[in-house]
Amino acid sequence: MAEPAETVALPAPVDKLLAATVARRFYLEQWSKVEIAKELGISRFKVARLLDAAVAHDIVRIDITVPAEIDVPLGRAVTERFGLRHGLVVDLGHSEGGWASPADQRRGVRWLGTAAARLVSEIAEEGDVLGLDGSHAVDALSEAVTRLPPCDVVQLTGVHGRDLAHDAAIAAVRRTAAAGGGRAFPLHTPFLLPDAATAAVLRSQPATAEALGRFGRVTKAVVGVGAWDAPQSPLYDALSERERQALREAGACAEVAGHVLDAEGRLLPTGLDARAIAVSAAELRGVAELIGVTAGGHGTGAVRAVLRSGLLTGVVTDATTARRLLRDEDPDGTTVSLLRGEDPDDMTVSLLREEDTDGTTVHRRLREEDLDGTTAHRRLREEDPGSMAAHRRLRHDDLDDTTASRLLRREDPDDAPRTAPSSRPPERGQR
Repeated sequence: MAEPAETVALPAPVDKLLAATVARRFYLEQWSKVEIAKELGISRFKVARLLDAAVAHDIVRIDITVPAEIDVPLGRAVTERFGLRHGLVVDLGHSEGGWASPADQRRGVRWLGTAAARLVSEIAEEGDVLGLDGSHAVDALSEAVTRLPPCDVVQLTGVHGRDLAHDAAIAAVRRTAAAGGGRAFPLHTPFLLPDAATAAVLRSQPATAEALGRFGRVTKAVVGVGAWDAPQSPLYDALSERERQALREAGACAEVAGHVLDAEGRLLPTGLDARAIAVSAAELRGVAELIGVTAGGHGTGAVRAVLRSGLLTGVVTDATTARRLLRDEDPDGTTVSLLRGEDPDDMTVSLLREEDTDGTTVHRRLREEDLDGTTAHRRLREEDPGSMAAHRRLRHDDLDDTTASRLLRREDPDDAPRTAPSSRPPERGQR
């Protein structure tokens, strides 16, 4: 016996010529729905239906050419887990294995730099002194930033290449300063010199001394974060094999602005301070807002080390690295669940135990997300006057259906259900 053919729901019939006309006016000519309705003699509601139909019937194809997007819940989870002020996570659409090729990595760094530019534009204020190191991520930031409040921009590390006049780090400082109309203070010196005496002579040069003298005034800074022995690490390339081996034995794991850290985030003495033209570790710790931008790929251990150091107040990273960080920092078996729910403007990150069916973790999460005393019940009631949404959402994670109401009453005593009038007759003497 033949099986019945599977039925496929097809879009409702539509006047394709009219739908195309409406779509052309709306998407290409930027007409409003009211203007289109007036021209065609139809209601604006029909205009809206025709626009939906134009997409359903493939009359209009929407193609988003940017392959990245901001993952707000994951960024919030990273911010909370590591005690940061800013956590910006970019979903680059690559697999858990990281970037497959150098070209993928370059594209990834470009989008991370773009996200960092967005963050800096939001937090920078007039009069700030912005510090930038010579990382690839900062170079990408400088190409993406379009507007800043007036602020000076200082280069935090010397040049890693041979061209001291046109190095990418110098160009990045100048581009970023131009975005805000501020002054640029580049370092036309190598990052690492052959000996301390040569480094001292270069530090005394007027232009270099002027830039170095502003390190202590830096209020916000952006630095690259990566593995200390990564192929793109300028520090690793500048070291002798003997120096590299000494750092390996000391447990070197990460590099940030020319400084090496072990897996626990402790700064390792390299013996290079006297030879290096770069911001000191003490000056980095003195920066009020220090944003680290990761290189993605397989450098999760390096990112974790820098986060543990306490140097950073913010991080910009990719979604794969963020998930690995949260997973590795979760030794008690909790899992990270990204819940967007029915309320996209209030996306939350819920850390729920897989075995939790009695509602206790939901209770704890409501307290964490509700510091001002306004419970999820009251918040959801803004969109659900019947106050039923909060109960329904909790019952989704509360299979025995007994905890939801109890939790809401406990968290929100002013909103507890009123006791129904008693049906017992009044006692004698109380009539």
